[in-house]
Amino acid sequence: MAKNTICLWFDKDAEEAAKFYAQTFPDSAVGAIIRAPGDYPDGKVGNVLVVEFTVAGVSCVGLNGGPTFKHNEAFSFQISTENQEETDRYWNAIVGNGGQESECGWCKDRWGISWQITPRVLMDAMRAGGIEAKRAFDAMMKMQKIDVGVIEAAVRG
Repeated sequence: MAKNTICLWFDKDAEEAAKFYAQTFPDSAVGAIIRAPGDYPDGKVGNVLVVEFTVAGVSCVGLNGGPTFKHNEAFSFQISTENQEETDRYWNAIVGNGGQESECGWCKDRWGISWQITPRVLMDAMRAGGIEAKRAFDAMMKMQKIDVGVIEAAVRG
């Protein structure tokens, strides 16, 4: 387990979520699955309590803590993509597995975790600043899933 790990609170689906992330994103895997050694407020002895996993190289743990806390957009994973094909693949995997679309490259998976599926061309334009950044930004503001071709055209002017 890494020294610094993101802990994500789930109701009871941490193992299912971890398996989905491992199947969807490269450099992802499910690690140890830790079962509760005793009963706890939202579970019983033997239930999956903690799942260690990696999402695109980032160490995480999923804690099955019950329904008390819900995810929101204050936390998101940002996944950089190289092209439209990769953008579509991740977006469609998340949205098509019970998730929902949002704005500006954001979507939410079926467990309520927010994802930013962000083509590198968009971030490169934003880093460049100036009129290129403004045109790319204005184009992005009209989108749900990012359209790489539209961003490239906006950068070119």
